[in-house]
Amino acid sequence: MKNDSLIAAEFVAQGRSEDCPVIDMHGHYGPFRGIYFPSPYADGMLHTMDRCGVKSIVVAGHAALVEPERGNRIVAEVIRMHPGRFFGYRAVNPNYPASVSREVERFSEDADFVGFKFHPSWHQYPLTGEAYKPALEYANDHNLLVLSHTWGFSEVDGPRFVGELATAYPRVTFIMGHAGYGEWEVSFAVAREHENCYLDLTAAYREGGIIEQMVETVGSHKIPFGTDLPWFDPHYGIGAVCFSHITDEDRHNILHRNAEHLLARLRG
Repeated sequence: MKNDSLIAAEFVAQGRSEDCPVIDMHGHYGPFRGIYFPSPYADGMLHTMDRCGVKSIVVAGHAALVEPERGNRIVAEVIRMHPGRFFGYRAVNPNYPASVSREVERFSEDADFVGFKFHPSWHQYPLTGEAYKPALEYANDHNLLVLSHTWGFSEVDGPRFVGELATAYPRVTFIMGHAGYGEWEVSFAVAREHENCYLDLTAAYREGGIIEQMVETVGSHKIPFGTDLPWFDPHYGIGAVCFSHITDEDRHNILHRNAEHLLARLRG
């Protein structure tokens, strides 16, 4: 099938598109134990982003998943040093409930944090557990984003859990990290049913044909782009979007418009 995309042609010719910038709604920051990252810090990440036209990235600190106070402080400093390029999710560790409340209290201290990051699989703690409640209530009161890791058939963060929370916290915008990878039909149903649920493309783009299925079933307006940088290079994910059988309007939605809309709402 011939690809008539002007965006794809521009990426092929120049490695990036002036008309279609990229905003990455699912990134991380800093080293992670047991794995080597070539570029886990700001300078290296920005070099990679600049090569393929990633305008901005929203990150959660790896350190913050274990030590929220220290890790979130690191991300806050990166945001201050690179305004407009980095935004942050304030990560919480539900295994230490008191620390969740402290991070909620600190939320307003740092500019350009746009919401919270949950990782139930890493913490082995259910997404609907009580320890997340202070963060969810605060996010609901302030119309914030919550990016949560989700994975298909998981007993702690399967996509069905997001549906439960979306009903209970209607003013939170839930971004389903990895779109409940593998349990696609449930993820799609949750995103269709709940206006405040979005399907994050991170990792999902590795599944052949899934972008087309998402666009056809849920709509490109509900699919923000993400890469997990520095875990994965954004070139692959951008290429997957460029060479999927979708329209350039869909590509614009996925690669930047949806993120622009979500971030603008936080400032409106």
